[in-house]
Amino acid sequence: MSHGFKITAALWDKIHHFASFPQTGVSLQQMVLFGQNPSQGTLLKASQFLSEELPVRLAHRVKELDELPHNLSAMPSIERVKNWYAQSFDELIKFPPLPTLSPDIRRLLFSPPSVASSNPEHQLPSSTPNPSLEHMLLVDDIANKNFPTSLDGSGSGGSLASGSMGFYGGVNGSTAGWAIGNGNGNGNGNGNGNGAAVEGFNKLKLRVPMERRYYAAPLSANISWPPEVPDYNKRFTRMLETIKTRHDPTVTTVAQGVLEWKRSQRARHIGLDMQQWLDRFYLSRIGIRFLIGQHIALNTQESHRDYVGIICTNANVHDIIEEAIENARFVCEEHYALFSSPPVQLICPNNLTFPYVPGHLSHIIFELLKNSLRAVVERHGVGNEDNFPPIKVIVVEGKEDITIKISDEGGGIPRSAMGLIWTYMYTTMKLGPGEGLDEGFRDSDFKAPMAGFGYGLPLSRLYARYFGGDLRLISMDGFGTDVYIHLNRLSSSREPLP
Repeated sequence: MSHGFKITAALWDKIHHFASFPQTGVSLQQMVLFGQNPSQGTLLKASQFLSEELPVRLAHRVKELDELPHNLSAMPSIERVKNWYAQSFDELIKFPPLPTLSPDIRRLLFSPPSVASSNPEHQLPSSTPNPSLEHMLLVDDIANKNFPTSLDGSGSGGSLASGSMGFYGGVNGSTAGWAIGNGNGNGNGNGNGNGAAVEGFNKLKLRVPMERRYYAAPLSANISWPPEVPDYNKRFTRMLETIKTRHDPTVTTVAQGVLEWKRSQRARHIGLDMQQWLDRFYLSRIGIRFLIGQHIALNTQESHRDYVGIICTNANVHDIIEEAIENARFVCEEHYALFSSPPVQLICPNNLTFPYVPGHLSHIIFELLKNSLRAVVERHGVGNEDNFPPIKVIVVEGKEDITIKISDEGGGIPRSAMGLIWTYMYTTMKLGPGEGLDEGFRDSDFKAPMAGFGYGLPLSRLYARYFGGDLRLISMDGFGTDVYIHLNRLSSSREPLP
């Protein structure tokens, strides 16, 4: 678990350099179109995208973990997470480059879109700004100044030349061809893409608004790819699997770090600045794990009619919610030793489908239903098992959104507490002074380890916002709570990248 990994001065230089570049958001729609029936060449282009994008995202997080306010960076668990991110960054930038390919294969892989294909149908559609950016205070990072800060795209500085796909050039070299400059796509692996090179990690501050780049269009499956290409894809995927496993306990370890800080400061709640950092950090984690999980699935799973990687192109909303209801009721019955938990009524068209990641939606519904079930049981009493009022889940399809409303009669939330419900570590569950999270806990986010640690609601909102949706809560104190989940059915919003 990289307990012995230390960040050297040379590695810090590389981290700060990569952190000076903005991150690149992709949309669900782009990833679906790109990953349908992928050839080995298409998978190689995805590998190259990740070999450049993931170090940038990881570098942003390492830098931020090292600069946290109120001495939070000094907490042992936060140090541990920082070292995990730095080790993964180090492995990515040191990954062996692709062996030399023939000129014809290189032309197919790395030519700008206008050369590789003149058919506009072979180009991926542009993504749209994520409305979640309107709700979030992003980190004050110079590299992110180029990001659009409003829905009309204003606030975006700088521009890329027409050959902005040049970041795929130069895979033979030690830097995967970071051709920054006029964007003509001629990176030769030594960083000589008619622009400045990342080779040597020079100190020149290059901030190109790379959020305008996106996955290149997929390549034909009829091309005979040399054995070096699938071999590279397999080795890169194995490395990503190692990185993904290393970061499995990140959510719980950061939570433990915040608990360590609260105890050291004798603080009851965390401040707004720490809350905003946790939002940024966990949202970034969702994105990193999504990109890695999608790439691993494309490389290792058999093709399925309704799936592109981990994205289900026809996710059945009724079936996903039904399964989440069963799981949440089971947990409730186990926790309270009930024969039957409060009933849940689902009103949803049986054939409502849209492209989404089923695991994300299942996680959101499960966490919210746990809250509602617990509120109903504790308001009406365990002994009133036969008379629990039902929880209602209503799903409606609109032109832009699929909206899910979860209504309970669990007594609601007082107005004085509404400002705290989105706060990490805020919970009504009582914890003893010595209680914390098991340091060896290694389950994923979807194993619901956070009961009682106040993570269910804020994390669920981040999952909803990741693809351009949102989560809102309205309480009627003394009666119950309505939670609205808005899901972007158009799938065109790019990731919100803090």
